[in-house]
Amino acid sequence: MKAHQVYLRFLNVLRAMEADSGMPEMDLECRRLLEEVAVGQLNDQALTVTEAMALSTIASPATLHRKLDTLMGLGLIEHHFEGDNRRTKYVVCTDKTMKYFERAGRAMQRTLKPT
Repeated sequence: MKAHQVYLRFLNVLRAMEADSGMPEMDLECRRLLEEVAVGQLNDQALTVTEAMALSTIASPATLHRKLDTLMGLGLIEHHFEGDNRRTKYVVCTDKTMKYFERAGRAMQRTLKPT
């Protein structure tokens, strides 16, 4: 199977999985922001709110602030403080988000299996 076929097949599987997952619908900016938060967390480099709002390739700072609020309202991210520093808020994924990424990873694995 060609690389583009694998990727398009994965997108199909992912869309089907999302329809059944109960995961709230998100616009593209929310999805990209959530992915950035998750990748940072995976690499032990959790984003601060300030760093998240500086992701200018996704949207303007004002839009990103609204998207952070949206993701928080959907229960997909939360704020954490480290140690006694109560001024710096870190953005981290919730268990709900990590379960979604787990299911997406399994969907990708199924996609890569030969048919």
